[in-house]
Amino acid sequence: MKTGQLQRALNQAEANCRAHGARLTAKRKHILQLLLQAETPLSAYELAQHYQAQFNDTIPAMSVYRMLDFLVAETLAHKLLSTNKYVACAHITCDHDHELPQFLICDQCQKVKEIGIDRGIMTALESSVNAGGYVLTRPQIELHCLCADCARAA
Repeated sequence: MKTGQLQRALNQAEANCRAHGARLTAKRKHILQLLLQAETPLSAYELAQHYQAQFNDTIPAMSVYRMLDFLVAETLAHKLLSTNKYVACAHITCDHDHELPQFLICDQCQKVKEIGIDRGIMTALESSVNAGGYVLTRPQIELHCLCADCARAA
């Protein structure tokens, strides 16, 4: 992510937090910055290592988990359940309603792309789950695939 885009995303994240009565502290902002700069999803432990390298400060992984919980709650980041890693929300700087997030995860290079899924599809999936006698608790969809670059190389 280019410097201008990064700063715009961080500024918008701060504004979003203020609008919700939340506070994007300096450390939370640094964790979000690391996610925005990352090319692949990161675990809390990887974030702690990157934090130390980039900001010359140590931070315990448990603190990183709490910061990630905050970022997820503020929809500034997403937790990928299949890998237990985190990505920055691709829509931080957007000012319109979004579809439900769906994540395309490249099994080769680990890059993730966030795309929207039509609410009608999710409604149909939820109806199918209910018909099976279950209740949907996390409507997040993660599809493991190959990105176009890795598919070409294969």
